[in-house]
Amino acid sequence: MAKKSRLPVIYFLGMVLVAVGFCLPMFKAEFFGAHYSNGFRFIDFDKSSFVTIGALLIFLGAVCGVVLSFLGGKSMDLLRLVSMIVSIVGGVILVIGFATNGGVYKAIGKGLLKHAFVGFYVVILGWIAALCGWVTKK
Repeated sequence: MAKKSRLPVIYFLGMVLVAVGFCLPMFKAEFFGAHYSNGFRFIDFDKSSFVTIGALLIFLGAVCGVVLSFLGGKSMDLLRLVSMIVSIVGGVILVIGFATNGGVYKAIGKGLLKHAFVGFYVVILGWIAALCGWVTKK
């Protein structure tokens, strides 16, 4: 008989989708000089703002979730949940940063779903898949 895999596949795929969605164009905005901007476009270490913090939390939470999928142990389920929550909180902080910062970010914040592009929806789908994978432990 084959050995049963302990890799939480659904959770893993969800967190991979979050990381990939962050790299894909998330918003279509001609404000940035480019037509589409991925999540890395919002990271600016010169002026640390809510948008920068939120973008970093989304990506780092997803990467930690992917790495934790390969590790086994007693408290790994809790750590996987924490990494998923960090990523989701990063998304909430990013949206709050869009609403409170001025200029370009405020314009995206007012019409968030109007400016959303494929990466935004892949991140949302990844969070849902990771949550389902964590709940079912698969």
